[in-house]
Amino acid sequence: MAEILATGDAMQRALALLGAGEIVAIPTETVYGLAGDATNGGAVARIFEAKGRPRFNPLIAHVADMAMAAQIAGFDPLSRKLAEKFWPGPLTLVLSLLAKSSIHPLATAGLDTIALRMPRGFGGELIARLGHPLAAPSANSSGRISATTAQAVAGDLGARIPLIVDGGPTPVGLESTIVKAEDGRLRLLRPGGIAAEEIEAIAGVELQRGGKAGVEAPGMLASHYAPGAAVRLNATEVMPGEALLAFGPERAAHSYRAAAELNLSPAGDLREAAANLFSHLMELDRSGTATIAVEPIPQQGLGEAINDRLSRAAAPRDMPLG
Repeated sequence: MAEILATGDAMQRALALLGAGEIVAIPTETVYGLAGDATNGGAVARIFEAKGRPRFNPLIAHVADMAMAAQIAGFDPLSRKLAEKFWPGPLTLVLSLLAKSSIHPLATAGLDTIALRMPRGFGGELIARLGHPLAAPSANSSGRISATTAQAVAGDLGARIPLIVDGGPTPVGLESTIVKAEDGRLRLLRPGGIAAEEIEAIAGVELQRGGKAGVEAPGMLASHYAPGAAVRLNATEVMPGEALLAFGPERAAHSYRAAAELNLSPAGDLREAAANLFSHLMELDRSGTATIAVEPIPQQGLGEAINDRLSRAAAPRDMPLG
Protein backbone atom coordinates (compact mmCIF):
# COMPACT_ATOMS: atom_id res chain seq x y z
CA MET A 1 0.00 0.00 0.00
CA ALA A 2 1.01 3.58 -0.60
CA GLU A 3 2.81 5.52 2.08
CA ILE A 4 0.72 8.50 3.26
CA LEU A 5 2.58 11.62 4.41
CA ALA A 6 1.26 15.04 5.41
CA THR A 7 2.27 17.95 3.20
CA GLY A 8 4.70 19.23 5.83
CA ASP A 9 6.64 15.95 5.78
CA ALA A 10 6.28 14.87 2.16
CA MET A 11 8.29 17.27 0.00
CA GLN A 12 11.65 15.47 -0.09
CA ARG A 13 10.08 12.04 -0.52
CA ALA A 14 7.85 13.29 -3.34
CA LEU A 15 10.77 14.98 -5.10
CA ALA A 16 12.87 11.81 -4.89
CA LEU A 17 10.11 9.65 -6.35
CA LEU A 18 9.24 12.09 -9.13
CA GLY A 19 12.90 12.51 -9.99
CA ALA A 20 13.16 8.72 -10.34
CA GLY A 21 10.25 8.64 -12.80
CA GLU A 22 7.65 7.44 -10.27
CA ILE A 23 4.17 8.85 -9.75
CA VAL A 24 2.77 10.47 -6.60
CA ALA A 25 -0.74 11.50 -5.54
CA ILE A 26 -0.78 15.14 -4.45
CA PRO A 27 -3.41 17.58 -3.18
CA THR A 28 -4.39 20.57 -5.29
CA GLU A 29 -7.06 23.19 -4.70
CA THR A 30 -9.41 21.31 -7.06
CA VAL A 31 -9.09 17.53 -6.46
CA TYR A 32 -6.18 15.19 -5.73
CA GLY A 33 -3.91 14.68 -8.74
CA LEU A 34 -1.85 11.68 -9.81
CA ALA A 35 1.39 13.41 -10.67
CA GLY A 36 4.38 12.42 -12.77
CA ASP A 37 7.13 14.29 -14.60
CA ALA A 38 5.44 15.42 -17.82
CA THR A 39 8.77 15.29 -19.67
CA ASN A 40 9.42 11.65 -18.72
CA GLY A 41 7.68 9.11 -20.97
CA GLY A 42 7.96 6.34 -18.39
CA ALA A 43 6.32 8.49 -15.71
CA VAL A 44 3.50 9.54 -18.04
CA ALA A 45 2.93 5.89 -19.01
CA ARG A 46 2.71 4.98 -15.31
CA ILE A 47 -0.09 7.53 -14.87
CA PHE A 48 -2.13 5.96 -17.68
CA GLU A 49 -1.46 2.46 -16.34
CA ALA A 50 -2.33 3.26 -12.70
CA LYS A 51 -5.58 4.94 -13.71
CA GLY A 52 -6.50 2.54 -16.52
CA ARG A 53 -6.92 5.69 -18.61
CA PRO A 54 -7.42 5.53 -22.40
CA ARG A 55 -4.30 6.73 -24.21
CA PHE A 56 -6.38 9.04 -26.46
CA ASN A 57 -7.39 11.11 -23.42
CA PRO A 58 -4.76 13.88 -22.95
CA LEU A 59 -3.35 15.04 -19.62
CA ILE A 60 -3.06 18.51 -18.13
CA ALA A 61 0.50 19.72 -17.60
CA HIS A 62 0.90 21.71 -14.39
CA VAL A 63 3.47 24.51 -14.19
CA ALA A 64 5.02 26.56 -11.40
CA ASP A 65 5.10 29.97 -13.12
CA MET A 66 4.67 31.80 -16.41
CA ALA A 67 8.32 31.30 -17.33
CA MET A 68 7.84 27.52 -17.24
CA ALA A 69 4.57 27.83 -19.17
CA ALA A 70 6.24 29.94 -21.87
CA GLN A 71 8.72 27.12 -22.54
CA ILE A 72 5.82 24.78 -23.31
CA ALA A 73 3.09 26.73 -25.10
CA GLY A 74 2.35 29.81 -27.17
CA PHE A 75 0.03 32.35 -25.52
CA ASP A 76 -2.42 34.38 -27.56
CA PRO A 77 -3.44 37.73 -25.98
CA LEU A 78 -6.77 36.43 -24.64
CA SER A 79 -5.23 33.35 -23.01
CA ARG A 80 -2.48 35.46 -21.46
CA LYS A 81 -5.07 37.84 -20.03
CA LEU A 82 -6.90 34.92 -18.39
CA ALA A 83 -3.67 33.41 -17.06
CA GLU A 84 -2.65 36.72 -15.50
CA LYS A 85 -6.02 36.95 -13.72
CA PHE A 86 -6.71 33.35 -12.69
CA TRP A 87 -3.29 31.70 -12.24
CA PRO A 88 -2.49 30.15 -9.88
CA GLY A 89 -5.96 28.67 -9.59
CA PRO A 90 -8.51 26.25 -11.04
CA LEU A 91 -8.30 27.37 -14.69
CA THR A 92 -6.78 25.23 -17.47
CA LEU A 93 -5.93 26.81 -20.81
CA VAL A 94 -5.63 24.79 -24.01
CA LEU A 95 -2.78 26.36 -25.95
CA SER A 96 -0.64 25.68 -29.00
CA LEU A 97 2.24 23.34 -28.16
CA LEU A 98 5.68 24.72 -28.97
CA ALA A 99 7.91 22.58 -31.18
CA LYS A 100 10.73 23.01 -28.66
CA SER A 101 8.57 21.84 -25.74
CA SER A 102 9.95 18.99 -23.62
CA ILE A 103 6.46 17.64 -22.83
CA HIS A 104 6.36 13.94 -23.70
CA PRO A 105 4.02 13.24 -26.65
CA LEU A 106 2.11 10.63 -24.63
CA ALA A 107 0.83 13.42 -22.37
CA THR A 108 -0.74 15.29 -25.30
CA ALA A 109 -2.32 12.18 -26.88
CA GLY A 110 -0.83 13.23 -30.21
CA LEU A 111 -2.50 16.65 -30.29
CA ASP A 112 -0.69 19.82 -31.35
CA THR A 113 -2.12 21.58 -28.29
CA ILE A 114 -1.37 21.32 -24.59
CA ALA A 115 -3.64 21.86 -21.59
CA LEU A 116 -1.80 23.96 -18.98
CA ARG A 117 -2.65 24.89 -15.39
CA MET A 118 -0.80 26.55 -12.52
CA PRO A 119 -1.86 25.08 -9.17
CA ARG A 120 -1.70 26.74 -5.77
CA GLY A 121 -0.09 25.44 -2.61
CA PHE A 122 1.87 22.21 -2.30
CA GLY A 123 1.56 21.34 -5.98
CA GLY A 124 2.98 24.65 -7.14
CA GLU A 125 5.90 24.45 -4.71
CA LEU A 126 6.60 20.85 -5.70
CA ILE A 127 6.76 21.74 -9.41
CA ALA A 128 9.03 24.72 -8.74
CA ARG A 129 11.46 22.60 -6.75
CA LEU A 130 11.38 19.74 -9.26
CA GLY A 131 12.01 22.14 -12.12
CA HIS A 132 9.78 20.18 -14.51
CA PRO A 133 6.06 20.41 -15.28
CA LEU A 134 3.89 17.69 -13.80
CA ALA A 135 1.21 15.77 -15.66
CA ALA A 136 -1.47 15.27 -13.03
CA PRO A 137 -4.96 14.00 -13.88
CA SER A 138 -7.32 13.26 -11.01
CA ALA A 139 -6.04 10.56 -8.66
CA ASN A 140 -8.71 7.92 -9.28
CA SER A 141 -9.40 4.99 -11.57
CA SER A 142 -10.37 6.25 -15.00
CA GLY A 143 -14.02 7.22 -15.30
CA ARG A 144 -14.71 6.94 -11.58
CA ILE A 145 -15.40 9.54 -8.89
CA SER A 146 -12.55 12.02 -8.40
CA ALA A 147 -10.83 11.96 -5.02
CA THR A 148 -11.03 14.97 -2.73
CA THR A 149 -9.24 13.37 0.25
CA ALA A 150 -6.08 11.32 0.67
CA GLN A 151 -8.19 8.50 2.11
CA ALA A 152 -10.28 8.34 -1.06
CA VAL A 153 -7.08 8.08 -3.12
CA ALA A 154 -5.80 5.29 -0.88
CA GLY A 155 -9.04 3.35 -1.19
CA ASP A 156 -8.82 3.41 -4.98
CA LEU A 157 -5.17 3.62 -6.04
CA GLY A 158 -3.33 2.79 -2.83
CA ALA A 159 -2.02 -0.55 -4.11
CA ARG A 160 -0.73 0.97 -7.37
CA ILE A 161 1.32 3.99 -6.27
CA PRO A 162 4.14 4.54 -3.76
CA LEU A 163 3.09 7.81 -2.07
CA ILE A 164 0.01 9.86 -1.27
CA VAL A 165 0.56 13.38 0.03
CA ASP A 166 -2.20 14.27 2.49
CA GLY A 167 -3.26 17.91 2.35
CA GLY A 168 -6.72 17.36 3.84
CA PRO A 169 -9.97 17.82 1.92
CA THR A 170 -9.57 19.87 -1.25
CA PRO A 171 -11.25 23.29 -0.97
CA VAL A 172 -12.78 23.59 -4.47
CA GLY A 173 -13.85 19.96 -4.90
CA LEU A 174 -14.28 20.12 -8.69
CA GLU A 175 -11.67 19.86 -11.41
CA SER A 176 -10.44 22.98 -13.17
CA THR A 177 -12.42 24.88 -15.77
CA ILE A 178 -10.93 24.25 -19.24
CA VAL A 179 -11.13 26.91 -21.94
CA LYS A 180 -9.59 27.33 -25.39
CA ALA A 181 -9.12 30.63 -27.26
CA GLU A 182 -9.31 30.63 -31.05
CA ASP A 183 -9.28 33.74 -33.25
CA GLY A 184 -10.46 35.96 -30.44
CA ARG A 185 -13.27 33.58 -29.48
CA LEU A 186 -13.35 31.50 -26.31
CA ARG A 187 -14.75 27.98 -25.96
CA LEU A 188 -15.64 26.26 -22.70
CA LEU A 189 -14.42 22.66 -23.03
CA ARG A 190 -15.14 21.69 -19.42
CA PRO A 191 -16.91 23.72 -16.74
CA GLY A 192 -15.16 23.58 -13.40
CA GLY A 193 -13.94 25.43 -10.34
CA ILE A 194 -14.20 28.90 -11.89
CA ALA A 195 -17.68 29.83 -13.06
CA ALA A 196 -18.15 30.77 -16.71
CA GLU A 197 -19.49 34.18 -15.70
CA GLU A 198 -16.22 35.02 -13.93
CA ILE A 199 -14.20 34.15 -17.03
CA GLU A 200 -16.51 36.12 -19.33
CA ALA A 201 -16.19 39.17 -17.10
CA ILE A 202 -12.41 39.19 -17.50
CA ALA A 203 -12.26 38.03 -21.13
CA GLY A 204 -14.85 40.50 -22.36
CA VAL A 205 -16.27 37.86 -24.70
CA GLU A 206 -19.01 35.27 -24.32
CA LEU A 207 -17.93 31.69 -23.70
CA GLN A 208 -19.10 29.34 -26.42
CA ARG A 209 -20.09 25.93 -25.07
CA GLY A 210 -18.71 22.60 -26.20
CA GLY A 211 -15.82 21.28 -28.21
CA LYS A 212 -15.44 20.12 -31.76
CA ALA A 213 -15.56 16.46 -32.79
CA GLY A 214 -13.33 14.21 -30.71
CA VAL A 215 -11.47 14.73 -27.43
CA GLU A 216 -9.67 18.09 -27.31
CA ALA A 217 -8.93 18.19 -23.60
CA PRO A 218 -9.23 16.10 -20.42
CA GLY A 219 -12.67 15.50 -18.94
CA MET A 220 -14.53 15.36 -22.27
CA LEU A 221 -15.61 11.71 -22.19
CA ALA A 222 -19.39 11.48 -21.96
CA SER A 223 -19.11 8.90 -19.17
CA HIS A 224 -16.85 10.11 -16.38
CA TYR A 225 -16.81 10.75 -12.62
CA ALA A 226 -19.12 7.75 -12.21
CA PRO A 227 -19.96 5.76 -9.06
CA GLY A 228 -20.73 2.04 -9.21
CA ALA A 229 -24.42 2.81 -8.70
CA ALA A 230 -26.61 4.22 -11.45
CA VAL A 231 -27.30 7.95 -11.18
CA ARG A 232 -30.79 9.40 -11.76
CA LEU A 233 -30.83 13.16 -12.31
CA ASN A 234 -33.38 15.88 -11.49
CA ALA A 235 -35.29 13.57 -9.17
CA THR A 236 -38.49 15.10 -7.82
CA GLU A 237 -39.40 11.97 -5.87
CA VAL A 238 -37.43 9.12 -4.34
CA MET A 239 -38.14 5.54 -5.28
CA PRO A 240 -37.91 2.77 -2.65
CA GLY A 241 -34.33 1.77 -1.89
CA GLU A 242 -32.65 4.65 -3.72
CA ALA A 243 -30.00 6.78 -2.07
CA LEU A 244 -30.70 10.52 -2.22
CA LEU A 245 -28.20 13.23 -3.09
CA ALA A 246 -30.08 16.28 -1.91
CA PHE A 247 -29.59 20.01 -2.45
CA GLY A 248 -31.05 22.93 -0.53
CA PRO A 249 -33.65 23.05 2.25
CA GLU A 250 -36.59 21.43 0.40
CA ARG A 251 -36.76 17.64 -0.17
CA ALA A 252 -37.98 15.58 -3.08
CA ALA A 253 -41.26 13.79 -2.54
CA HIS A 254 -41.10 10.53 -0.56
CA SER A 255 -37.56 11.28 0.65
CA TYR A 256 -38.32 9.02 3.64
CA ARG A 257 -37.89 6.10 1.23
CA ALA A 258 -34.18 6.85 0.78
CA ALA A 259 -31.83 4.10 1.92
CA ALA A 260 -29.22 6.81 2.57
CA GLU A 261 -29.25 10.59 2.23
CA LEU A 262 -26.64 13.34 2.03
CA ASN A 263 -27.18 17.01 1.27
CA LEU A 264 -24.67 18.85 -0.91
CA SER A 265 -25.62 22.12 0.77
CA PRO A 266 -28.63 22.48 3.08
CA ALA A 267 -28.44 26.24 2.53
CA GLY A 268 -28.39 25.88 -1.27
CA ASP A 269 -24.84 27.27 -1.56
CA LEU A 270 -23.31 26.15 -4.88
CA ARG A 271 -19.72 26.59 -3.69
CA GLU A 272 -20.39 24.31 -0.72
CA ALA A 273 -22.17 21.87 -3.04
CA ALA A 274 -19.18 21.76 -5.40
CA ALA A 275 -16.80 21.05 -2.54
CA ASN A 276 -19.01 18.19 -1.32
CA LEU A 277 -20.01 16.64 -4.66
CA PHE A 278 -17.46 13.86 -5.12
CA SER A 279 -17.15 12.89 -1.45
CA HIS A 280 -20.95 12.67 -1.10
CA LEU A 281 -21.30 10.60 -4.28
CA MET A 282 -18.58 8.27 -3.01
CA GLU A 283 -20.22 7.86 0.41
CA LEU A 284 -23.67 7.19 -1.07
CA ASP A 285 -22.13 4.66 -3.44
CA ARG A 286 -20.71 2.81 -0.43
CA SER A 287 -24.25 2.43 0.96
CA GLY A 288 -24.79 -0.44 -1.47
CA THR A 289 -27.75 1.12 -3.25
CA ALA A 290 -28.32 0.34 -6.92
CA THR A 291 -29.36 3.92 -7.76
CA ILE A 292 -28.52 7.40 -6.50
CA ALA A 293 -31.34 9.90 -7.07
CA VAL A 294 -30.11 13.48 -7.41
CA GLU A 295 -32.33 16.46 -6.68
CA PRO A 296 -32.25 19.31 -9.25
CA ILE A 297 -29.24 21.65 -9.07
CA PRO A 298 -29.47 25.23 -10.42
CA GLN A 299 -27.54 25.71 -13.65
CA GLN A 300 -26.04 29.14 -12.99
CA GLY A 301 -22.54 29.79 -11.62
CA LEU A 302 -20.79 26.70 -10.29
CA GLY A 303 -24.04 24.82 -10.86
CA GLU A 304 -23.02 24.44 -14.50
CA ALA A 305 -19.92 22.47 -13.48
CA ILE A 306 -21.82 20.43 -10.89
CA ASN A 307 -24.47 19.48 -13.46
CA ASP A 308 -21.76 18.66 -15.99
CA ARG A 309 -20.17 16.16 -13.59
CA LEU A 310 -23.52 14.67 -12.65
CA SER A 311 -24.59 14.24 -16.29
CA ARG A 312 -21.35 12.40 -17.04
CA ALA A 313 -21.79 10.28 -13.92
CA ALA A 314 -25.26 9.33 -15.18
CA ALA A 315 -24.21 8.65 -18.80
CA PRO A 316 -23.74 5.20 -20.35
CA ARG A 317 -20.25 4.13 -19.41
CA ASP A 318 -17.17 4.70 -21.63
CA MET A 319 -18.89 6.67 -24.40
CA PRO A 320 -16.79 9.52 -25.90
CA LEU A 321 -18.28 12.82 -26.95
CA GLY A 322 -18.25 14.00 -30.54
